[in-house]
Amino acid sequence: MFDVKKVSIEWGGQTLTLETGKVARQADGAVVATLGETVVLCAVTAAKSVKEGQDFFPLTVHYQEKYFSSGRIPGGFFKRERGATEKETLVSRLIDRPIRPLFPEGFYNEINVICQVLSYDGENEPDILAMIAASAALTLSGVPFMGPIGAARVGFKDGEFILNPNDAQVAEGELELVVAGTHDAVMMVESEAKELSEDTMLTAVMFAHEASQKVIEAIIRLAEQAAKEPWEMAPQADLSDLKAKLKKLVGKDIDAAYKLVDKSARSNALNEARAKAKAANASESPQDQMAAMKLVKKLEADIVRTAILKEGRRIDGRDTKTVRPIVAEAHFLPRAHGSALFTRGETQTIASCTLGTKESEQMIDGLTGLKYEHFMLHYNFPPYSVGEVGRFGAPGRREVGHGKLAWRALHGVLPTKEEFPYTIRLTSDITESNGSSSMATVCGGSLALMDAGVPIKRPVSGIAMGLILEGKNFAVLSDILGDEDHLGDMDFKVAGTSEGITSLQMDIKIAGITEEIMKVALAQAKDGRHHILGEMAKALDHTREELSAHAPRIETLQIDKSKIREVIGTGGKVIREIVATTGAKVDIDDEGLIKISSSDLSQIEAARQWILGIVEEAEVGKIYNGKVVNLVDFGAFVNFMGGKDGLVHVSEIRNERVEKVSDALSEGQEVKVKVLEIDPRGKVRLSMRVVDQETGEELEDTRPPAAPRADRGPRRDGEGRGPRREGGDRGRGPRREGGDRGPRREREDGPEPEFAPAFLKKDD
Repeated sequence: MFDVKKVSIEWGGQTLTLETGKVARQADGAVVATLGETVVLCAVTAAKSVKEGQDFFPLTVHYQEKYFSSGRIPGGFFKRERGATEKETLVSRLIDRPIRPLFPEGFYNEINVICQVLSYDGENEPDILAMIAASAALTLSGVPFMGPIGAARVGFKDGEFILNPNDAQVAEGELELVVAGTHDAVMMVESEAKELSEDTMLTAVMFAHEASQKVIEAIIRLAEQAAKEPWEMAPQADLSDLKAKLKKLVGKDIDAAYKLVDKSARSNALNEARAKAKAANASESPQDQMAAMKLVKKLEADIVRTAILKEGRRIDGRDTKTVRPIVAEAHFLPRAHGSALFTRGETQTIASCTLGTKESEQMIDGLTGLKYEHFMLHYNFPPYSVGEVGRFGAPGRREVGHGKLAWRALHGVLPTKEEFPYTIRLTSDITESNGSSSMATVCGGSLALMDAGVPIKRPVSGIAMGLILEGKNFAVLSDILGDEDHLGDMDFKVAGTSEGITSLQMDIKIAGITEEIMKVALAQAKDGRHHILGEMAKALDHTREELSAHAPRIETLQIDKSKIREVIGTGGKVIREIVATTGAKVDIDDEGLIKISSSDLSQIEAARQWILGIVEEAEVGKIYNGKVVNLVDFGAFVNFMGGKDGLVHVSEIRNERVEKVSDALSEGQEVKVKVLEIDPRGKVRLSMRVVDQETGEELEDTRPPAAPRADRGPRRDGEGRGPRREGGDRGRGPRREGGDRGPRREREDGPEPEFAPAFLKKDD
C-alpha cells in the first residue's frame, strides 16, 4: 500500500532518518524526519495558479509543537494547541529565512510549509529537524526550489565545538549557534554567545556549514528516489525595451532622489518618479502596468548599487564604514526604573527597564513542561515610526523576532538570579526607523539596564551591516539605512561588548555568501561596534549604584531547608500573616532561599526579623523585643523572635511584688525581655525586671537571691498522714468480695526499692 522511501545517516552521534511515502501523501511533498526519538513531519503544498494581479511571493511557514509529543496535556482552559507561542513563531521565522531567497524571481504561486513536532525525546531539539524536513519536502515537491539546504546547531565549550548540543551543554557552554546553508554558501545565521571573538564566531559558522553538508547529501539521495517532476516555469517576457524606456523617463529623477539625505524628502521624490512612470503606462494592460512598476524598483536598485560599487557613494553621502551621528540620553523618563533615549541617524528608540519580584516572572508552557523566565524584552514597532498609516495592536512575527535578537544580545551580560534577584522587563518602543531598529534596541536597552542599577558585566552595542555583491565585486556597508537593506543583498547584525560578540544574525537575499565576505563584515562590524560604545559612554558609562526610588527592593535570606515548613506554617498560615502584617512580599523556594520585597525598606526589615525569629534559636542571656500574647495567674506569655513564646513569671515582671498580673501588663503590650533559661523540652523562661523597658539595656539584678530551701530531714513513717482508714482501702471504697479482681500477679523476688510506696510492699 505504501511506497516508502527512506535515507539514514550518522550525524553528530545520532542517526538521522528522512522518510517519505507513508504519511501525508496528498501533499506535494511530505517528509518525516527522525533524530534520536525526536520526530518532525513537514508537509508542503503549493497553489497551481497565481492570483490575478499578485506581484509578490506568498510563502508561509508554520511550525507547531504538539504536546502529546512529550506526553503532556496543554495548560490553560481549552487544553489544546491554539495560537502560535513565541517559540513557534521564532522557529517559523528560522525556517522561512534561508528558504525564501531560493525561489526564482517572478515565482508567485502560494506555498504552505507546515512542520509539526510528533515526538520529542528531551535531547534532540526539533527546530533543526524541522528545517531539515522542510528543505527535504520542498526538494521532493517539484516546485522551483533552488535547494536543498542543510542546517546545524553548534555549541562551544572548553575550546571545542559541539555539533547539535543538548540543553545542558548549551547552558554550560559559551555559544549557541544555528546555521543554514546550501552546498556552496551560508544562507542564515542565528546565535547567542558569551563575548566570543570574531575569529571564533567565524570558525563556528564554517564548522556548522561543513557539518550540514552530510544532511544536504542525504536529501539529494532521497530526492533521487522520490522527487516529483519539476514544475514547468513560464518563460519570462523580454522587457529590455520597456526598461530602457523607463530609464530614460525617470532614471535621472531616481538618481537625484537618492542623493537626498533626508528620508522624508527622498521618499517624496521617489514617489513622484514612480507616479510619473505609472502615468506613462496608464493605457497598458494591468499585467504590463505591474511589470513596469517592478522594473522601476529594479532601476532604483541598479542606481543605488552602482553608485556604491563604482563611486563608493551611499544614499546619505557616507562612505562604507562611517556610522551615522549618535545621540544617547540616560534617565529619559522620570518614573521608569531605568530608561534611555537612543538616536542613531533617523533610527530612534525609547528603552525602558522595569524591575519586579519573582511573581512577575513569565510562565512558559512548552514541551519540556513549565518554566519561568526572569528576563523579558518586548520590542514594539508602531506605524508612525516610518511615517505610515497601518495596523496597531498585538506584535507580529517581525516584532517577536527583532525582540528576541536584542534579548540574545543582552542576555549574556546579565547578572545571575542569585546576584540580582529581580525580574527584569525591557521595553523598546521604536519612534523612528531608518535602518536596524533591533540594534538600536540593543544600545538603548543596555543604557536602560545600567540606568536601572542592573549590574551587567559590560555595556553592549549593536550594528547592522549590509552587502552589495555583483559578480566578484562586493562592498560591505556599516550601519545600513532602510533603503540599503531593501536594495542590498545581506542583513548582517552583530552585537557585543568591548570584549567580544554576544549575538550574531545574518540573512541573505541571494544564494549565499562566502567565508571571505563574512570575515570582512565581522572586522568592519567590530570597528563600528566600538565606536558606538564610545558614544553610549557619553550618556552613561557604568551601572548606577542605587536603584530607582520607585523600584521594589528585594532582600534574600537563606535558611535551612528543615525550617521551611515553620516559615510557611500549616496551610500557609504563618507566611500569610507575615505578608499581611508587614506589607512585604515573601517568596520561598524548595532550597530555602527566601526573597523579601517591598518599596519600603522598613517593611522588608520587619519581615526579615520575623523570619529570623522563626528560624533562629533563642540564646540564654540575650535581650529580645516581644509582645504579650496571654495573661495567666502566675505570669504572662510573651511572643518574641516572631515565632517563639516564653513565660515571664509574675516574680520576673518587676523588682517589687506584683499582686495581680493584669495590673502590670495587658495583652498586645510591647515589652523587652531577657532569656533566663531554656529547659531540655524547649520551654523558655523570660524576665522583664532586668531589662530597661525604654532603652532595652540590661539592668543590674539588685534583688537578693532566694534563700535555699531548708532541709527538713528524713520523713518519719506515718508522720503527718493522719490515721489510717479502716480496712486499708485508703479511700478506694469497700473491697469487693472474694477474687473478683482476677488472679493476683506474682511479683518477682528481689530487693524492694527504698522508694516503693506502701501499697507495693510484698507483705501487704
